[in-house]
Amino acid sequence: MKRSSLLGLFLVGGILTGCGSGHDVKADDPAKAVTAAVVKVTRQDLSNDLEIASELQPFQEIEVYAKVSGYIKKLYVDWGTHVKQGQLLAVLEIPELQQQVEQDEAALHRSEQDHLRAQEELNRAESAYNVAHLSYTRLAEVQKSRPELVAQQEIDIAQGKDVQASASVSAARDALAGSQQEMISAKAALEKNRAMFAYSRMTAPFEGVVTEIYAYTGALLPAGTSSNKGTLALCRLSQNNLLRLVIPVPERAVGEIHDGQTVAIEVSGTKKTFNGVIARSSGQIETQSRTMHTEVQVPNPKYELVPGMYASVKIPLRSAKNVLAIPVQSVQSAGESQDSVLLVGGENRIEKRAVKLGLQTATQIEVLSGLQEGDTVIFGEQVQYKVGQPVKPKLIQPGGAE
Repeated sequence: MKRSSLLGLFLVGGILTGCGSGHDVKADDPAKAVTAAVVKVTRQDLSNDLEIASELQPFQEIEVYAKVSGYIKKLYVDWGTHVKQGQLLAVLEIPELQQQVEQDEAALHRSEQDHLRAQEELNRAESAYNVAHLSYTRLAEVQKSRPELVAQQEIDIAQGKDVQASASVSAARDALAGSQQEMISAKAALEKNRAMFAYSRMTAPFEGVVTEIYAYTGALLPAGTSSNKGTLALCRLSQNNLLRLVIPVPERAVGEIHDGQTVAIEVSGTKKTFNGVIARSSGQIETQSRTMHTEVQVPNPKYELVPGMYASVKIPLRSAKNVLAIPVQSVQSAGESQDSVLLVGGENRIEKRAVKLGLQTATQIEVLSGLQEGDTVIFGEQVQYKVGQPVKPKLIQPGGAE
């Protein structure tokens, strides 16, 4: 009997000992909490940028052609020459056009002399008419008062001279008008040929850089007015003090951009950032690419940038000031359902908290509701944590946090 009692006590003791051991390894024991990387919910300024890469282009670039055909007498530019608007590029030798200008000057001088003679002839004819008309008028008055003193034949002769003098005045006026038209025609011909001869001096239509030379001193430049594609140009002129950056803006971002907006431009070749301004857009989305042609003007007064350089433009689409934000690595996305985070609550235990999110950048995301400033949330991979699990929070600063 004593032996069986001892055996029973032994069994009961073993059961109690086993129960005590199981209590030591419970998963929610604070002594067994794992270390977890956490971040604080803070207020930040967020902005969402659109970054597009493209090549810098000249603001305008043309081939400089001769207006009139001629040989290059003097060349003032070469590869890489910087020129101002109106600066002389080359002088053409056109002797036949110069002779034509001299002939036109002589013809105009002759027309001016003819016009002066016609004016003098009109003055003479008007003077003769005044004398004849005065004589006829006096005789006619005398005949009315004293008919016996003046013969009718004298009246008729005076009247004929008056009519003849009047006709001479009309002819002289017509001759003067004709000479005036000839003088105007001669002057127009002279101005035309002078204007054509002025094209022998080829000037820069705008400030720019001569990026290529096609002809040198002595070469014949044909008139660039024909449709012949083989017509030789003098040079290529590029305006590089102001550049264009043509970017295809995606359809989703079209409503966020506007003319006059300042953007940042990073040029890999210079390792610098420049400011540009959105100057214009096509106002229409291309159906194939679903993008809109947009141009950014980039001032280049020091010619630090060269057309053809690769550049990327950052366009701020949306921004939010002083809003609650957390790293994107702290959010658990649930597809179409509400997003959530793992909050480190009281006694450092994990809580699952539903959140409503707003503006998202590359590293941060806005929290519209569900969290308060100063809350602590899990950062990084979260599948190893369970609701109610105790953790040892370790505050970190995520790389790239704004």
